[in-house]
Amino acid sequence: MTESYMKKLSSTLLDAITDKDPLVQEQVCSALCSLGEVRPVEMLCACEEYLRQHDKLAHPYRAAVLRAMERVLSSRASELDKDTASTIILLASSEMTKMKDLVGDWQQAASGVLVAVGRQFIGKVMEELLHRLHPGAPPHCAVLHTLASLSVANAFGVVPFLPSVLSSLLPVLGMAKQDTVRMAFCSALQRFSEGALEYLANLDRAPDPTVRKDAFATDIFSAYDVLFHHWLQSREAKLRLAVVEALGPMSHLLPSERLEEQLPKLLPGILALYKKHAETFYVSKSLGQILEAAVSVGSRTLDSQLDALLAALHSQICVPVESSSPLVMSNQKEVLRCFTVLACNSPGRLLAFLLPRLDASNERTRVGTLQVVRHVINSAAAQMEDKKPFILSSMRLPLLDTNSKVKRAVVQVISAMAHHGYLEQPGGEAMIEYIVQQCALPPEGEPEKPGPGSEDPKADSVRAISVRTLYLVSSTVDRMNHVSLWQGPVCMEPGPLLPQVLWPYLLQFLTPVRFTGALTPLCRSLLHLAQKRQEDGADTFLIQYDAHASLPSPYAVTARLLVVSSSPYLGDGRGVVALRLLSVLHPNIHPLLGQHWETTVPLLLGYLDEHTEETLPQEEWEERLLMFLRDTLAIVSDSAWICQLSLELCRQLPCYDGAPQEKNFLYKCIGTTLGAASSKEVVRKHLQELLETARYQEEAEREGLACCFGICAISHLEDTLAQLEDFVKSEVFRKSIGILNIFKDRSENEVEKVKSALILCYGHVAARAPRELVLAKVESDILRNIFQHFSTKDPALKLCLVQSMCMISRAICSSTQAGSFHFSRKAELVAQMMEFIRAEPLDSLRTPIRKKAMLTCTYLVSVEPALDKQAWADVIRGCLHSVMALLPEPKGEDGGCQESLYLDTLHALEDLLTSLLQQNMTPQGLQIMIEHLSPWIKSPRGHERARSLGVSAHLLRYFLEHLRVSALVPFHNLGLLVGLLSPRCADLWPATRQEAMDCIHSLLCLQLGYEGFSRDYRDDVVERLLSLKDGLVHPDPAILFHTCHSVGQIIARRLPPDQLISLLLTMFEGLGDPDQNCSRAATVMINCLLQERGGALQEKVPEIVSVLRSKLQEAQGEHVLPAAQHSVYLLATQHCAAVVSSLLGSPLPLDSHTCMLWRALAAEPRLAAQVLGLLLEMMSRDVPFKESRAFLLGRTPDRVATLLPLSATCALSEVMSTPAVGPAVLELYPQLFVALLLRVSCTVGVQLPRNLQAQERRGASPAPATRNLEPCSSAVDTLRTVLLRSGSEDVAQCMDQEGGWELLRTSAGHEEGATRLARAMAEHAGPRLPLVLKALACTQSSAYEIQRVTTTAFLAELLNSNVANDLMLLDSLLESLAARQKDTCASVRRLVLRGLANLASGSPDKVRAHGPQLLTAMIGGLDDGDNPHSPVALEAMVGLARLLHLMEAWDLRSGLLHMAIRIRPFFDSEKMEFRTASIRLFGHLNKVCHGDCEDVFLDQVMGGLAPLLLHLQDPQAAVASACRFALLMCGPNLACEELSAAFQKHLQEGRALHFGEFLNTTCRHLMHHFPDLLGRLLSTCLFYFKSSWEDVRAAAPLFTGFLVLHAEPRQQPQVDLDQLISALQILLKDPAPEVRTRAAEALGRLVKLA
Repeated sequence: MTESYMKKLSSTLLDAITDKDPLVQEQVCSALCSLGEVRPVEMLCACEEYLRQHDKLAHPYRAAVLRAMERVLSSRASELDKDTASTIILLASSEMTKMKDLVGDWQQAASGVLVAVGRQFIGKVMEELLHRLHPGAPPHCAVLHTLASLSVANAFGVVPFLPSVLSSLLPVLGMAKQDTVRMAFCSALQRFSEGALEYLANLDRAPDPTVRKDAFATDIFSAYDVLFHHWLQSREAKLRLAVVEALGPMSHLLPSERLEEQLPKLLPGILALYKKHAETFYVSKSLGQILEAAVSVGSRTLDSQLDALLAALHSQICVPVESSSPLVMSNQKEVLRCFTVLACNSPGRLLAFLLPRLDASNERTRVGTLQVVRHVINSAAAQMEDKKPFILSSMRLPLLDTNSKVKRAVVQVISAMAHHGYLEQPGGEAMIEYIVQQCALPPEGEPEKPGPGSEDPKADSVRAISVRTLYLVSSTVDRMNHVSLWQGPVCMEPGPLLPQVLWPYLLQFLTPVRFTGALTPLCRSLLHLAQKRQEDGADTFLIQYDAHASLPSPYAVTARLLVVSSSPYLGDGRGVVALRLLSVLHPNIHPLLGQHWETTVPLLLGYLDEHTEETLPQEEWEERLLMFLRDTLAIVSDSAWICQLSLELCRQLPCYDGAPQEKNFLYKCIGTTLGAASSKEVVRKHLQELLETARYQEEAEREGLACCFGICAISHLEDTLAQLEDFVKSEVFRKSIGILNIFKDRSENEVEKVKSALILCYGHVAARAPRELVLAKVESDILRNIFQHFSTKDPALKLCLVQSMCMISRAICSSTQAGSFHFSRKAELVAQMMEFIRAEPLDSLRTPIRKKAMLTCTYLVSVEPALDKQAWADVIRGCLHSVMALLPEPKGEDGGCQESLYLDTLHALEDLLTSLLQQNMTPQGLQIMIEHLSPWIKSPRGHERARSLGVSAHLLRYFLEHLRVSALVPFHNLGLLVGLLSPRCADLWPATRQEAMDCIHSLLCLQLGYEGFSRDYRDDVVERLLSLKDGLVHPDPAILFHTCHSVGQIIARRLPPDQLISLLLTMFEGLGDPDQNCSRAATVMINCLLQERGGALQEKVPEIVSVLRSKLQEAQGEHVLPAAQHSVYLLATQHCAAVVSSLLGSPLPLDSHTCMLWRALAAEPRLAAQVLGLLLEMMSRDVPFKESRAFLLGRTPDRVATLLPLSATCALSEVMSTPAVGPAVLELYPQLFVALLLRVSCTVGVQLPRNLQAQERRGASPAPATRNLEPCSSAVDTLRTVLLRSGSEDVAQCMDQEGGWELLRTSAGHEEGATRLARAMAEHAGPRLPLVLKALACTQSSAYEIQRVTTTAFLAELLNSNVANDLMLLDSLLESLAARQKDTCASVRRLVLRGLANLASGSPDKVRAHGPQLLTAMIGGLDDGDNPHSPVALEAMVGLARLLHLMEAWDLRSGLLHMAIRIRPFFDSEKMEFRTASIRLFGHLNKVCHGDCEDVFLDQVMGGLAPLLLHLQDPQAAVASACRFALLMCGPNLACEELSAAFQKHLQEGRALHFGEFLNTTCRHLMHHFPDLLGRLLSTCLFYFKSSWEDVRAAAPLFTGFLVLHAEPRQQPQVDLDQLISALQILLKDPAPEVRTRAAEALGRLVKLA
């Protein structure tokens, strides 16, 4: 086409450049660039002309046009001819200099155009710029900026012009008075210098390789003179910084002699700026460049300035870094770069300056100096080589600094030293020790604030960086593994015996306590070093201990690593690395251990892998380690080696004073080692030392010492007891007590602790020593020394006494010789234990004294001599009171520990009672135990009842498990026990209920045993009790008491006749139980017993009734009263109609007594059927409501319920609330269901009479029922009850789950509620539907419209299920619906269409047979009424979409076109539902004619394609989803595989749609396969340019753009470009920015057809 279109497009876009939205403006620029990409010259000319003609256009918009030109020129400048280039250069130059004042974005954009052109036409651009440099006048700032930018963008092109540029600028340099101009000069000179330096550095690629630095030197010096001597003195900080930035690169171009001459002035001048500027980065950067220039020319003047330079730079590095600004961090790097230059030039003077400053006490000075030292060590390694000793010696004071920032800096310096060979020098070992010290710091409490020299703003803690450094040094620095470390005096001939840097030097840090925190990193590093040594060979790995006096012995290493492994997760998991290191070190520990340790250590490590810190069983883990130690000692089997190890273990005891758990384990290790020792003298000596040096004040140490003695006694019982005896008699013991007696109050406490330890030792000795040896020593050697301390009042000593006695009694009991052992002091010991128990407070449980004392008594029950019955009765009472009366512990932080202690105590009580019961395994013995528990079972306190029932259940289970019946004997007290325990099945505490059930089960099983059944016999009735336990924990009282009723039935069936009366009399006592639940349970069980076994109580009836009446008078709860309400049943059997009539006269709402009377009428099915029939008649006798107009005229009439139907409905609900009414409901099911459904429909929105409303608000009834009196709700509840009582629980449950009942109650949801009810009936109650439909038939002509709607909705939903076909109801349903097609109510007509459509899912195989009838009805629905938003039409479209694929193709052919045409207007309907339904139906119309699409319908497909694509952006997700489906269905009919594949790829449901990408692909295929559609599609797009939906309106120009993008020039005749451009021009003024953006994008693409 002609250029006029290109011009029109450009002008249209240029006119839109003034859009206020930045995104739209950016898109307009992009569109202009798109034009420029195709026709750069025309676009640039248009922009040039536009700017020229619109001289008053605001500068932001001029800048936008210029930026678009710059973007085109950046890639297409080579296509310009010289004339066009000249025009653009003149335009840009004019725009840039039009304003004398600086206008940043405008002049910058114009400058950018010149720079872009300058990459291709540098000569013309430079000519224009030089032309702008007027002699004798300062140049425009923008000209300077452009020259500077060109120097960077095209250095090779600009540098040859530099002499001319400089000759023009330098004469006017002094004339620049404004700071902005001066700053522009500085920037230009900086860029000129950088360009020149780049040019000179790459002469091999330069256009003129003859250019030398001398060509610029004179001019640069002249500029330097002005900048340094005049401008640098300015008060304007920005100007000074600009000067400094320029001086850096300029210094490299100065003549050498001039630079040397200026340095004495230049350097002080630069340094002075540090005091004037907060942001010093540019000063430091320039200073570094000047120093590099000075060093490069070999300046001698630098030496005289060195002190001042170092001082200034040092002060910079020591400045606190409070900001994380990039400039601040960059300044640090530039200052360090300056130090590198000086270090390479004058290393000696640099260190002479730095090292003394390490002694400064100021934190910042020391940290900054260390930072510089680290930097020069790394960056000037060669120059520092001979300075290593001086640097190391200067670190003495920094190593002593406690400041965390200094520590971090020191560690970083040491890390650098390690990599450069410093640690091999004398003094290097101090550096290593320092690293280890920092590794030992505690992890918590370290400062998190980063140091100034940290490269990471979030610097690691000192410990973390030290740990990392130690491992890196040991694993990555090779020399650390191979070079000897100097120690001691200077050695002229260092040999292999000298200690090496890390191996084995690091071993000496394993044992000192102060390095405990560093154990994990130490072990990790040593492990790595040891493995390296092993690889190098055995000779280098074995340690020569005689040459390394400072190293710990192998015994010390073994002891240390083994003990710390007992707490494997401390210190970042030190247990694993400690064990691995121990395993690797086995050649240095003992030569025989290798094979065994290589096998066992991995097993230990595997055990740790299986657990975490929370799940590791500590005792089991310690036992595994002790087994490892025992096996090690057995393998070594060297008495001297074992003695040395035991000695080392004892020596390390003080190391663990702050670690009680590890110290306890260490004692166990000592005991294990002594047990393996063969020398009795060594054993007794060590035991004596342990007794003399133990810290008795520590509880954990006392326990550890006792464990040690116990373990040792396994092998050395005689020696252990002798040593304990000697210590008690020794002067040391008496002396310690005597000394302590000086301090009155304190002395008693200390003495008791020593005694506690000794008593524990005796206990552990008895517990661990061989049983056959202990019995002989118990009374003579052990108890003799313990009994003398029973009079103590010290709690700790008392606890130790009980613990020891528990261990001793268990040892006695478990001995194989216990049967022949006569314990003469048994009674005394039991009495003492009971004294301890009674002395314990009942308000809390803090110590295990109760538990241990009861366990002691338990162990002594079977030991001779036996105690009398009264003594044991006292024991039982005392123990029960001590445990049962304990107050419950409040929830707290130590709740878990208290709970564990309580459970252990309770188990101890159970064990004691069980052992006593074992002595008398008879019903009498069992009754004695239960009698002791009876007061606690009846206690008013719940926790006491729960505990006593738990103990009772335990005793009964034990009795049952150990029952031995040799002859048939009666269980004479069964009734009493069951009567006592069974009401507790309803206790307020769920745990008590469960235990009560277990008790009853055990009692009935015992009865079976006494009747002669075998122990493994399982009675089905009794076993049902266990299945009822779940019902006892349910919070619903109905379920709970139903379970109690079931329990009563089971008891009644299995109780012997002679026990029945005793059981009943006992239960009658339970009616007065203060716990109402238990009282109700007694009532339930009594009624159950009377019902089940009343025939056997003829003689006892007067007694039973008398007791029952008295209990009813006493009972306060309402639960007792219903038992006396049976008389109304007898009356109703004789006078049903009168009773019903009388009850209906009761006022509403019904009180509780009336409700109970109604429910009594349902006791017998025949009576219930009569009552229900009468109530149905009463409900239909009167109209359901009356209309009364409100007192305000014009208000909608209120509907008020009539009383008689309302009362009948409430009565129906009460009658059917009784389960016994089920058979009667089944008999009248169809009548009840239909009547109540119609009652529900006609009471929706109906109000109560005003008097009843007031009563409901006031709660006037003395005992109001809980049922809802609201008319509709009461009808719904009654209908639901009908379903439940008729066996249709599934229907009711389904309605509950789907919220159907709530929907039925509301006007808005009533129709959906009826639909869900029909669906539930079809699914769960299908066989009942024929009779229901028969009853519904008479409602077709109901006078109430709502009833017709309800029944139609019900019938319509039935067709949605196959039950209609299965029950042969299909024809009758279709006939019923067809008769309602002409109903005056639109809702009925709509529901008829829905029902017909439901045939597609209910009976799809019948659709073809009724196809014409269905199609006629649906098409008629499309034409229903004149309402454009007719709900009937909507239902017809939805229904057709469901039916089409099931109909005969022949039936559809005649209607396809009509349907397509009829639904097309709905595509753009205002209502989402109509758009969705019509579009989805259009998809189904396409689907049914796949492969057989007629041309006339294909035209409809093509016509609908554009709307469908555009509505993919519909604001409603449902419409967009329908479009996806419709397009997928259209694909096969388009006969284009690529397009269909694109639809399949992008439009699958659930896949995210990238609309632009999809539209682009679609348009490409459309234009390729259907080129003739371009005009038609564009016309459709023009229509949607006026859409009311913003997203669709934005999609239309996007669609247009993509169509044009993929169109061919030969398709241009189809397009009316003028119309299209005009329409898009209008869209550019759309209020929505997104629309304007898309319009601009489309305009940019029209260039293809222009």
